[in-house]
Amino acid sequence: MEKSMKMRAIVAVCMAACLVSVASATAGTATYYTVYTPSACYGYQDEGTMIAAASASIYNNGAACGKMYKITCTSGTNAGVAQPCKSGSVTVKVVDLCPSPGCQGTFDLSQEAFSAIADTNAGKINIDYVEV
Repeated sequence: MEKSMKMRAIVAVCMAACLVSVASATAGTATYYTVYTPSACYGYQDEGTMIAAASASIYNNGAACGKMYKITCTSGTNAGVAQPCKSGSVTVKVVDLCPSPGCQGTFDLSQEAFSAIADTNAGKINIDYVEV
């Protein structure tokens, strides 16, 4: 009997942890770009292709440089592609600033990162993101 109670308690804690994880994601939008250097954080240093430029509020005067975010497509933002999202998420490293007023999203993902979670024909998508 005691073993059963402990198991139920463990299951309840795990379920609560999962809910907290999901609830901690923040909604935003994402676009994509194709020229990765130079970047505001790393100049001409190649940081790979799973990268992103962050909006000014996330970039925070460079404090976001090197931070990693898990990005999940939640829906499209226009009628061009009705169902742009692919399953899964992508983890990207912030390497650049997406400056205002030209910045059109919370994150400007590399084309490779964007295409991992959505159809690039959509151009802009709704996302959930969380720092990892």
